[in-house]
Amino acid sequence: MEWLALVLFALVFIALLTGFPVAFTLAGVSLLFALVANLFGAFDMAFLQSIPNRIFGIMSNANLIAVPLFVFMGIMLEQSKIAEGLLQTMEEVMRGVKGGLGIAVIIVGALLAASTGIVGATVVTMGLLALPTMLKQGYCPKVASGTICASGTLGQIIPPSIVLILLGDVLSSSYQQAQLNQGIFSPETLSVGDLFVGALLPGLLLVVAYMGYIVFKAISQPESIPSHQGEPVAPGLVSRVIKSLLPPLLLILLVLGSILGGYATPTEAASLGALGALLLALVNKQLSLRTLKTVMQNTLQVTSMIFLIFIGAAFFSLVFRGLGGDDLITELLTDLPGGVFTAMLIVMALMFVLGFFLDFIEITYVVVPVVAPILLMMGVDPIWLGIMIAINLQTAFLTPPFGFALFYLRGVAPQELKTTDIYKGSIPFILIQLGMLGVLAIWPELVTWLPGVIYEN
Repeated sequence: MEWLALVLFALVFIALLTGFPVAFTLAGVSLLFALVANLFGAFDMAFLQSIPNRIFGIMSNANLIAVPLFVFMGIMLEQSKIAEGLLQTMEEVMRGVKGGLGIAVIIVGALLAASTGIVGATVVTMGLLALPTMLKQGYCPKVASGTICASGTLGQIIPPSIVLILLGDVLSSSYQQAQLNQGIFSPETLSVGDLFVGALLPGLLLVVAYMGYIVFKAISQPESIPSHQGEPVAPGLVSRVIKSLLPPLLLILLVLGSILGGYATPTEAASLGALGALLLALVNKQLSLRTLKTVMQNTLQVTSMIFLIFIGAAFFSLVFRGLGGDDLITELLTDLPGGVFTAMLIVMALMFVLGFFLDFIEITYVVVPVVAPILLMMGVDPIWLGIMIAINLQTAFLTPPFGFALFYLRGVAPQELKTTDIYKGSIPFILIQLGMLGVLAIWPELVTWLPGVIYEN
């Protein structure tokens, strides 16, 4: 009767496509399926007795406290208007360079990613600030929209990333489960900090790859990215660069530096980041009671949504396991010809296809807990697996028809920009991300080297 687990997975997937709230879909479909399966003797309701412990485990998980803090930091930074000054300054610096404005957008996107870790805020901000300027300068609408959407998704992989925090929590449990299944009763641990360190080099390489594409496009198809000299650079450029770059760089140093230096856990660093965001808003004269109220309400909404999904995913996980789904997936992946390579390829392909329809949180809490323990038991490095999944899930924000970055940009883009242009503009950057997955598959040291150096002691 193990095949019933696959039926449950298919029903959950179909129900999610209806647009009903994810948390209630996961819990509701799983519970109804469990009740029906129990009537036919295919499911033991005793599995659901673990639900209170699962919920308490979510409530007492210290790593997850970082989620509302980083969300607060990102939303507050959106209010502090640092992106506006950054973009204006970087556009001046890159003036006269082929594809200079596009490169400036990518650099600012990377800095905002390292400051906020929130995709939606970056895409909307860059769409409002940069898109009109790019179109005015004669940029091809596809190139302009694709550059902004892709730059916004850098918040998925460049720390501090909400995705990496959630993945770190799921993979930590999966890694311990895999080791216990192998008879290792003093299991090694995987922390969110490990994933943060492992993501640094791939994140920077992705930024370089994006900029390389813009330069290539500017040289090979100059009509799509015309050269633009603009107004003469006003005096005092260096001071403006320092003034606009210093605040976000200090915040990045405060958050990431404290983690990499071993001075703070990701949760403690998140609290420093939240305080730093408040100070930046105060310095930029953007802090008021109304702003603070808005930021706190938005933080509460986002955090509540995420934690409700945690609870819904706990119902799904228990029912799936009670139906024998874990054993079925283990058999399917371990019996494949080609071993680890084929299993990893199929899992990555499955996540990529699901990214066309599902959000990254849904994939993280529905698919990853099922496949990760099996891959880890097969000898896959947990940090490398986490970064591969994170970059794969990054494509979920760009893939039509339900890519959230595409929706964010459509919401703030002028009406004359066609939705088809936004969709087509994302395709080259999706291919770049898939190419990065290939590079990391060939050279996993790009992920594992830096954590080994920093945590060698």
